[in-house]
Amino acid sequence: MTMAATTYLTGGIATGVGSLPHRDARAAAEFALTSSPDLPAIPSLPKRSPAESMIAQAVVGIRGISVGQYGAIVVDPSRIDPFAPVDTDFHHDAFVGLRTFLEVAAGRTTPVKWQFTGPVTLGLSLVRAGVPVHLAFDVAVRAVRSHVRSIHEHVASVLPDAPQVVFIDEPMIGDIMDESFPIAPDTAIDLMSGAMAVVERDCLVGLHSCADVDLAPLLAAGPAVLSVPVSESLVHSASALAGFLDKGGSVAWGVVATDGPMMNNAERAWKKLAGVWCGLVQNGCDAMKLRQQSLVTPACGLALHTEEHAASIMAQVSDIGERVRTQALATRLTVGA
Repeated sequence: MTMAATTYLTGGIATGVGSLPHRDARAAAEFALTSSPDLPAIPSLPKRSPAESMIAQAVVGIRGISVGQYGAIVVDPSRIDPFAPVDTDFHHDAFVGLRTFLEVAAGRTTPVKWQFTGPVTLGLSLVRAGVPVHLAFDVAVRAVRSHVRSIHEHVASVLPDAPQVVFIDEPMIGDIMDESFPIAPDTAIDLMSGAMAVVERDCLVGLHSCADVDLAPLLAAGPAVLSVPVSESLVHSASALAGFLDKGGSVAWGVVATDGPMMNNAERAWKKLAGVWCGLVQNGCDAMKLRQQSLVTPACGLALHTEEHAASIMAQVSDIGERVRTQALATRLTVGA
């Protein structure tokens, strides 16, 4: 299945990142399927219900932890048991976006992408909600592994012929190297690696983070796809990225910013990507691999935007994807492949 997904993911494939702003789940599913038809991202819909926010979705089925009416985590420390089974209830309000997408996409035989909250981010969220540190991360890693396994099996049961691309989402690891971080960097890397390992035999597995973080710990976790926003700071990680690409890894470039002012077209975003790639090549990355082993995405999820803005952002992502695809093909032809 991993090889099947890899075969489809030629340079410049466009896809989404997690959340959409839609309140109508069917409209969201149709938008995901039409805005990035080669690799649609199964959406979560936190505007439709707080239960579909990242953390609320991740705590479904954890004993002693629930979600309040407006998405706040409610903890009963006396009931928390890291060894208790975690039930992924697909009838829960947290999975309406997933359920509806699978209904709309019935019969699909080409890849789909989905993502789920990572164990480091979930553990930090539980610590902030009052769960003791050692217990929070024990609970988080087991819950994430259980949910990821269950979602994979559920998607496979509904879309048995569609390869799956799965991203573990870690937006809270920006301070991973800071002394104040509640767990050691090596521990955090192990937790992320363990979450991806659950499905890496059957899926193409990636690691996504919107955080401004050094790439070393992300790459050390062993993703097949690294998903990060385009930033000039990536040039400083050229040698690490070169090694990752040489081993067959792909990069999902967050080419269109999801914060700050909206652009009317993709020109500025394209120039920024081209500039970063130029810097990476000058510092040792292979130009052909950069183009051919690439996906393009928005920098982060789109839940905080309007539906119109989401459509504009995805149109720009697709535009850049076409440019990358054209360059990747031209590069391949030039070298006679």
